[in-house]
Amino acid sequence: MKQVIVSAEAPAAIGPYSQAVAVEAQQIVFLSGQIALDAEGRLVGEGDVRAQTRQVLANLGAVLKAAHLGFEHVVKTTIYLRDMADYAAVNEEYGQVFRDRPPARAAFSVVGLPRDVLVEIECIAAR
Repeated sequence: MKQVIVSAEAPAAIGPYSQAVAVEAQQIVFLSGQIALDAEGRLVGEGDVRAQTRQVLANLGAVLKAAHLGFEHVVKTTIYLRDMADYAAVNEEYGQVFRDRPPARAAFSVVGLPRDVLVEIECIAAR
């Protein structure tokens, strides 16, 4: 059984996917990748990877909240970067949210991201 999770405080999906999906009586929630759009779909922090990372994390927080979860429930994240030269800056912003007992993580450099953003982050959370 799966339940689609939707938050009006994060941007609506810009393709055929859900913001998040909960499975097994909502014990595990898979959050789609978030990019630096505000809830109205406007790009935040054009050219500024730190500002974009903060917006991405805020969006993830909003979707987690809609699933009645918080960052402390995140068990795995994947970070997609347009340029690995931004890794340290993204890592600093990310570390502000995941201070204690951070989740497992992978980070990749990719050729392109939706809306030509600099960073996208997806995660998996568990109750």
